[in-house]
Amino acid sequence: MVARCEETSAVLGSGEPVTTKLHRIAEKARNEPGFKFTSLYHLMNEELLRGCFQRLWKDAAAGIDKMTKDMYAENLDANLKDLTDRLHRMAYIPQPVRRKYIPKPGSTEQRPLGIPCFEDKLVQAGLVRIMEAVYEQDFIENSYGFRPSRSCHDALGVLSGAMEDNPTNHIVEADIKGFFDNVNREWLMKFLAHRIGDKRILRMVQRFLRAGVSEDGSVTFSDREPRRAGSSRHCWRTSICIIPLIFGLRRFAVRTAGALPD
Repeated sequence: MVARCEETSAVLGSGEPVTTKLHRIAEKARNEPGFKFTSLYHLMNEELLRGCFQRLWKDAAAGIDKMTKDMYAENLDANLKDLTDRLHRMAYIPQPVRRKYIPKPGSTEQRPLGIPCFEDKLVQAGLVRIMEAVYEQDFIENSYGFRPSRSCHDALGVLSGAMEDNPTNHIVEADIKGFFDNVNREWLMKFLAHRIGDKRILRMVQRFLRAGVSEDGSVTFSDREPRRAGSSRHCWRTSICIIPLIFGLRRFAVRTAGALPD
């Protein structure tokens, strides 16, 4: 059972840098697996967003706003102040992502990508940093996808070592076809809420999931309420920076909920 606890000043000391606060959150999450964080959204401040801005790729493709990093930097202080104000008033509304197709390796099909607007990239990056501090402590050790300081090369290194140390006759490669098209949003939010009780964090994640997709001059919005798997094709690529964070939740979900949904 997950305890419903409020953070104390010992966890989030006032006046400390955001990086220190995130470190304290990670330490608390690691030492107390049953702790539920109910006050995290205030960390979405100018300091955190400025750090996220510095980490964004300069030459990344622009969304429907056509805003680039250089353009946003021309009035960075005022832009971050205005963005933070809208976030804290819960007046920030994510924009539809721009649909772009790229070749799919080893196939004649094309892979659809969703390119967010610039401020959406900033907000997503901020949410990811906060959620990583909590959920990195619960992720299974042999999970490598979309995690900080881990890559496919690390996974291949572990696999190579395991094959050298143990007799190996077969290697099975498995993939979930159309995962982003079919993952159950309702269950995803339930898993996220196991350790994050801050309603503003959860509401903002849901806003990104429902933001919609812009393609060929028209915008398709996902439904307002959570839908069953496979019923809303576009919503899972809307927040491409956030959803991979949930991939490592299997051990945590099994431990707390008993089993994953079908």
